[in-house]
Amino acid sequence: MAAPRFSFSLSTLALACMAAVPQTRADESDQPTTYSVTPSQMVQGGVGLWQTPTARMMPEGALSMSYTDNQEYRFMSVSLQLFPWMEATARYTDVRTRLYSNVADFSGDQTLKDKGLDVKFRLWEESYYLPDISVGFRDFGGTGFFESEFVNASKAVGPFDFHLGLGWGHLGYQNDITNPFCELRDSFCERPDGFSGRGGKVDYQNFFKGPMAVFGGVEYQTPLEGLSFKAEFEGNNYQQDRAGALEQDSRWNFGAVYRWNNFDFSLNYQRGNTIGFGVSYKLNMHTVSQVKIDNPPREIQGIKPPENAAAVNRQKLYNDLRRHGGYVITDLEIDDDQATFYGLQTRYRDRNEGVERVGRILASELPESIKQYHLVEQSNNVPMVDTVIDADTFREHATYSVPESNVEDTYRRVSPTQQQVDAYEPHRATGAFFSTKFFWTQTFGNPEDFYLYQIGLLSSVGYKFNEHLGIYGGIRTTLLDNFDKFNFTVDAEEAFLPRVRTRVREYVTGPMITLDTVFMQWSDRLADNWYYQGYGGYLETMFGGVGGEIMYRPIDSNFAFGVDINYVKQRDPDSTTAFMDYSAVTGFASAYYQPDFLPDTRIRASVGQFLAKDRGINIDFAKRFDSGIVVGAFASFTNVSSEEYGEGSFTKGFYVSVPLDLFILQPATGRGQFPWVPIARDGGQMLNRPVQLIGTTEMRSPFLD
Repeated sequence: MAAPRFSFSLSTLALACMAAVPQTRADESDQPTTYSVTPSQMVQGGVGLWQTPTARMMPEGALSMSYTDNQEYRFMSVSLQLFPWMEATARYTDVRTRLYSNVADFSGDQTLKDKGLDVKFRLWEESYYLPDISVGFRDFGGTGFFESEFVNASKAVGPFDFHLGLGWGHLGYQNDITNPFCELRDSFCERPDGFSGRGGKVDYQNFFKGPMAVFGGVEYQTPLEGLSFKAEFEGNNYQQDRAGALEQDSRWNFGAVYRWNNFDFSLNYQRGNTIGFGVSYKLNMHTVSQVKIDNPPREIQGIKPPENAAAVNRQKLYNDLRRHGGYVITDLEIDDDQATFYGLQTRYRDRNEGVERVGRILASELPESIKQYHLVEQSNNVPMVDTVIDADTFREHATYSVPESNVEDTYRRVSPTQQQVDAYEPHRATGAFFSTKFFWTQTFGNPEDFYLYQIGLLSSVGYKFNEHLGIYGGIRTTLLDNFDKFNFTVDAEEAFLPRVRTRVREYVTGPMITLDTVFMQWSDRLADNWYYQGYGGYLETMFGGVGGEIMYRPIDSNFAFGVDINYVKQRDPDSTTAFMDYSAVTGFASAYYQPDFLPDTRIRASVGQFLAKDRGINIDFAKRFDSGIVVGAFASFTNVSSEEYGEGSFTKGFYVSVPLDLFILQPATGRGQFPWVPIARDGGQMLNRPVQLIGTTEMRSPFLD
């Protein structure tokens, strides 16, 4: 018997979408409801049933990492709730029925791997009468294995959560509904095959085109805590799957999810003939934290401070500030009514906590005649921020002598005055230093092996000639890696652009000990809010040269602006010190903006010339969570066509920046960054400058902490 088809007019769709338009609620009964079924991940990642998404969202900041096995496919996915109304999912698909390549020397018998990105937006939040309504785009940027669009609704009734949706593309291949957009234009009746460019592009021209189907289902939270059942009716017919045409005996899929602590374990029966299973781990990047072993802030109630400035035990003060306040002094001035401490907070990432701890120490070690404490923090021996503490008010709040005590109300952040800058004479402006830290380089989805890694030590050495001039270097020592699995150093693709990045394998498969960077740098303050630097040497693994940068960054402003320009030559991968013939001028004008309408986010737009001499813009979007974790994405759009760029069509990538103190038991500053670039070609590539003023001036307007 043929499957029933339904007529669905454009006017009907318009009426359905009207429910998604925000409107003023008439009474309190129409408030958002809560539902008893906790959303879980679908097979391909993202909140859903088994093969179909729902309108539900995770709590803001939630991160879910999943692995699922479905006979022909294995999926590894990461889903993140960036905002209450936006979910993003990144996915790797392992297709067991296909080889990565038919050329054994290239990839051997490794199975086909594919990357995919999904995004879902909530249009309407569930109320007493109306459901959650969301719209989403699956696999929208890439080779389009599972490319589809959908609109769906979810409504809770007691322990049941009902879902109903309309799908196009992969979610609509059952073709049991007439596409209403055909009424607008005939081109919506057919969906184009394949993908544009060399993959990686967003195929807007495919959206909401072609076959269309109904999907949906129900979730039931059982009386047994943690156990729920899910049943769905899907819209795919499995005849256009990348694994080949698959047999489908039923459009119904069933299964169970059991939640234990932060883990979800699932078992399902799909297509009437396939058993699947999976596991996912969840955490919330707003609330994730680490227990700390630390002394409480100093108690100053009843403490008798020195009578005058001459009676101050300066050595004890220095030691207390460093040991108990994390504040390292580089210079100070104590007058009759104020004290100025030049230094750097090295322990407390929470700046308010750092200021309170330092303030309590000062209140106990300095005479009451001093009415102001100035904490002038410096970066690279350049004063950046003056935190001005009103001593009397601070004592009142720190001893809880006033109602609703709040220490944060007792100080303010201002830009250092020219007098403070001129008076700054650091105790140690010259000398050598040495430090070592671990590095971890990883790459996913390679033809030789899915996961390749390199672990080692990065030893940093340097010498400061004076407050502004120094020489710095880095030596990489590889301890463990599997980069020997690389079967080729340069791909066989025709190169339209200079190979500024695609020769990277030659650089990472060299000797165990390599020279990473050696450069000289001069940095200083040009004027209030203006900073500059100049540098030259081996600036990164693949390039060396000279350059300079200037930046405008007002104190605690949502906006900053900088310009950098560099002349670079490509380093010879077969030599520690030699250069190749290729050279380029590269540089950008960059604007940084933290919009009020998107709290805890920063957008950077950099316009200029890239390493391959292509011109365009690089855009970076970063979101910070309450824990200090920052996730971001970036993309470069240049005057190079997708065909000239090669596989991936344009440069894009993602990163996660994690504070160090989330891994250790004591407070600490510093953080590590974990990048993911799906495909790196030569277009849209920026110089990895070893020092950037946006980082050096971070304390002027903190975003990362």
